[in-house]
Amino acid sequence: LLTERNNLAGVQHIVLVLSGKGGVGKSTISTELALSLRHSGKKVGILDVDLCGPSIPRMFSVQDNAVHQCNSGWVPVFADQDKSISLMSIGFLLEKPDDAVVWRGPKKNALIKQFIADVAWGDLDFLIVDTPPGTSDEHISTVEALRPYKPLGAILVTTPQAVSVGDVRRELTFCKKMGLRVLGIVENMSGFVCPHCSECTNIFSKGGGEELAKHAGVPFLGSVPLDPQLGQSLEEGRDFIQEFPKSAAFPALARIAQQILDEASRQSS
Repeated sequence: LLTERNNLAGVQHIVLVLSGKGGVGKSTISTELALSLRHSGKKVGILDVDLCGPSIPRMFSVQDNAVHQCNSGWVPVFADQDKSISLMSIGFLLEKPDDAVVWRGPKKNALIKQFIADVAWGDLDFLIVDTPPGTSDEHISTVEALRPYKPLGAILVTTPQAVSVGDVRRELTFCKKMGLRVLGIVENMSGFVCPHCSECTNIFSKGGGEELAKHAGVPFLGSVPLDPQLGQSLEEGRDFIQEFPKSAAFPALARIAQQILDEASRQSS
């Protein structure tokens, strides 16, 4: 009898990073959350399900890596020497990095299911799932395919402006409909940290994410400032794993990670 192999059996906690819209920094938050958790001594995987804009490989400067097969499926790509962060992304499967994924829904949905079933993650403390924007088809497929594995919950990312907050409000409704727990809201790009004088300026308005969390009765996990130095090291694929703790965003992210860790230990006990 062929039993379906469960590549997620060794994964303790699954966290989805969602948002109602594109461009709010889901991949950045997914990446930085992974780094924060790794900083706390955890083993972390990132599953990049954004088929149209897979940016995770580039952020870790591993975009030229190929994905290999093993008996239990695809072997994820490691982001660091000590193999404490592993990655899987459609970006690794494209012939050329500039190839666009132009597929209709059913094919995308099949790939997402395969991604969730066929990556040999091994033992992980956390798997962070970086999702496509909106409440699109792929988005729904991702949540449905993960449901049997009882995710810890979802982190919703917004930027401070009212427009973004409105989209995230729809996302909250989506989570409720799908029976997905909301771990909390993160307000990203909450102010800009000047690389010269370290002063933080609110380019966008401020506090939209916190308002929404209060209004929706979900935790507000914190505001993450825009740190150009971190952004630059992400872009250049420098070893921002090392540089990350020096970033102005680090304390905010460490606090967010700590809340996720607390929630995880509450659920485990």
